[in-house]
Amino acid sequence: MDKQTQTEVEAAVFRRLVEHLDANKDVQNIDLMILADFCRNCLAKWYSAAASEHGADIDYEAAREVVYKMPYSEWKEKHQLPATDEQLEKLAARQKK
Repeated sequence: MDKQTQTEVEAAVFRRLVEHLDANKDVQNIDLMILADFCRNCLAKWYSAAASEHGADIDYEAAREVVYKMPYSEWKEKHQLPATDEQLEKLAARQKK
């Protein structure tokens, strides 16, 4: 695969991942962190960092809007549930690894 095709494929996969996360808003960020050690916020941080590496100034909040497809505060209000004690315990155990 040539470099341009690889870049296009990787971009398509990123867009599909964002669409998949958007279609599954019931999956909480803390659950993603527990299971996979990354969440939507991580994607936004990686997006912002990659943009910066390529000379584009995309701050974290703007990157969050790319990932969440709306301002984070709005997404949080509509879709984020309070973390349960069990989730917090599992996350703490994950982070100790």
